[in-house]
Amino acid sequence: MDDVESSGFEPTRETGSTLEAGPPLERIESVFSVYEVRTEGDQLVYYGNPLMQPEQVMRELWPAFREAGYDPQLTTRYGEFVLVAEPIDLGIDGIPWTNIVLLVATVFSTLFVGAAWWYPSLDPISNPIDLVFAWPFALAVLGVLGVHELGHYVLSRYHEVDASLPYFLPVPTIIGTMGAVIKLKGLMPNRKALFDIGVAGPLAGLAATIVVAIIGLHLPPVTVPESVVEEADGSGFRLGIPPLLEFLAMAVDQPMYTDDPTRNINPVVIGAWVGMFVTFLNLIPVGQLDGGHILRSMSDGLFDTISSLVPTLLVALAGYLYFVGGYGFQTVFIWILWAILTTLFASAGAAEPVTDDELGTGRQLVGIATFGLGLLCFMPVPLEVIQ
Repeated sequence: MDDVESSGFEPTRETGSTLEAGPPLERIESVFSVYEVRTEGDQLVYYGNPLMQPEQVMRELWPAFREAGYDPQLTTRYGEFVLVAEPIDLGIDGIPWTNIVLLVATVFSTLFVGAAWWYPSLDPISNPIDLVFAWPFALAVLGVLGVHELGHYVLSRYHEVDASLPYFLPVPTIIGTMGAVIKLKGLMPNRKALFDIGVAGPLAGLAATIVVAIIGLHLPPVTVPESVVEEADGSGFRLGIPPLLEFLAMAVDQPMYTDDPTRNINPVVIGAWVGMFVTFLNLIPVGQLDGGHILRSMSDGLFDTISSLVPTLLVALAGYLYFVGGYGFQTVFIWILWAILTTLFASAGAAEPVTDDELGTGRQLVGIATFGLGLLCFMPVPLEVIQ
């Protein structure tokens, strides 16, 4: 390429309104020497050689492409460096059938579990119409999960980062679902965007969780029969109570009537329990979990240290509960599972903002407060399996 540049070589360039809509070629060539330009559909494709480290090329060119309405990515094709720019598209293309089907399936799964487990007067197997009467439980669970994911989605749109609608996961667990996720498709412009998108989910979901908890605590308790949560041989399960739920019960002067929320409590409160547990898990500061996004944007050095320690801490918690607390393996297995998951999340790496600028004191304080709220949702034994 040095010989080409010294000879005054002009890059091959297609003409057309789509290509002309991109940044000036001179701006691109200040950091990326271009020898061929073409269009592929709506994409602008530049073949060339970076004149500095690829990460620095992206930081230099990102603002120019974003101003022109494109999302750039530097990659390789057949051993050649290629700068591919796609038009920014934050809308929803067509009807999101996958999202709709999963949502409908999750509505049915939460209704079924609610009717079968948490409302003793209902029998959805012999009388399927009973599913309808479990709507408070289903609405509470789906509400806290949906608001959490919509918090991410709204802030993604605000920062012009392409994101999918929430995908709900219907699984017949004790709450009828494994949660919900959204898929971020675009790059993070800067630390502020990474922080805002990461923190929006937990804070939005926690706000919904508090509302659901207060409503549920004011509703009459429903006594779940022993036959539902405990087998004839004495085995069964028991849910833990997070400190935040206990605090809310005291704050609104609505005692929970029991130290075990699997019995003698309104099923809507179980929806709040789900919101708190999901909030804590998402705020674990590792990989691309919400907590990982927040801590990475606050301090990349601190993020590297803490994320490497998280799996060990979770294994240590499981060991303490098993050997000192006397809990069974099935009870502590949840933390072993999350130790494995966080190891995988950590190996996948953190989201890297294109512009790695400072976050600012205000957001730093919000981040610290968010982690503090997450600790109020922590339960050493979220689900005790009685054997």
